[in-house]
Amino acid sequence: MAKRKRTKKKKSSNKILSYIVWILALIALGLTTLLVGYYLGYNSATESKIKKDLKKKEQHAKIPVPVQTKTEVKVKKESVEKRLERVLKKESKNYNSAAHEIENESLVHPPKIKLPQKPLKLAKKPRLAIIIDDVQTASQVRAIKSLNMLLTMSFLPPRPGRPNSAKIAAKEKFYMVHVPMEAMHFNKEEPTTLHVNDSQDVILQRIHTIKQLFPKVTYINNHTGSKFTSDEKAMQKLIYALQKNHIAFIDSRTTAKTKAPMVEKSYGLKYIARDVFLDHHMDKPYILKQIKEAVRIAKAHGEAIAIGHPHKNTLEALYESKKMLAKEVDLVLINKIQ
Repeated sequence: MAKRKRTKKKKSSNKILSYIVWILALIALGLTTLLVGYYLGYNSATESKIKKDLKKKEQHAKIPVPVQTKTEVKVKKESVEKRLERVLKKESKNYNSAAHEIENESLVHPPKIKLPQKPLKLAKKPRLAIIIDDVQTASQVRAIKSLNMLLTMSFLPPRPGRPNSAKIAAKEKFYMVHVPMEAMHFNKEEPTTLHVNDSQDVILQRIHTIKQLFPKVTYINNHTGSKFTSDEKAMQKLIYALQKNHIAFIDSRTTAKTKAPMVEKSYGLKYIARDVFLDHHMDKPYILKQIKEAVRIAKAHGEAIAIGHPHKNTLEALYESKKMLAKEVDLVLINKIQ
């Protein structure tokens, strides 16, 4: 009886082991199936991605590179001209010509300078700085910048009619300030005009205010100023105030009697002045001729300064002269004139 009991137990134990083996075998088979499926799926996905990438590259290679035709260039030019017309149409209606800047007609054209028989041997092309005076509005800035030329903008200080000129200038990396000064004969003075009889304190305060309004300013030039710049005492007070604020003076040369050269020499400073007014008369043929005159002077001396205004004809004439200027001179900002 005892032997029979041990046999039953042995058979039961063998049966349990058999079940465990089968279960483990099934688990192993399932895991193997999963691993094989993952491997095959991964390879398939990788191959599919590679095929898609190759297809994209082939399609990209077939895309032709667009070539700019002469017609497209013409359309681009016309769009710039239309933009100038659009943004300056309102500005130009009541715009005074540059004739208000200077005291007499003889100052429009500088003395004729004969080119030397042997051209100057310059390491680089002659430099020409073109200052655009009377900038006051965002539309003027947009028009000037649409030319894509290196031009120096000179902003008029804020006034009741145009209160935002300093805020507009703040967006620019480099600019000048066009400081109003007393003229011999001009009845449309700016409210912040400097006068011959202003005291040193008044002029110091005014230049200090300009520095506060235009923190980046390092150069100013005179707006009108035929009376102020021809007065030695007034110029002494101005140059003193400018030196205190680390600002250089560019003479717009609105009078032949300017005392700026004498006063600046007394301070040990180099006298820098405008050579050509581009738009004393505002018809485009005249302006185009003046641009060529500025180039001629730059070639004769190695550098020159021209002054224009944000008038539609002036900016269009500059745009039409763009290729000629690029060929003949290096357009530079005023701080590159030595």
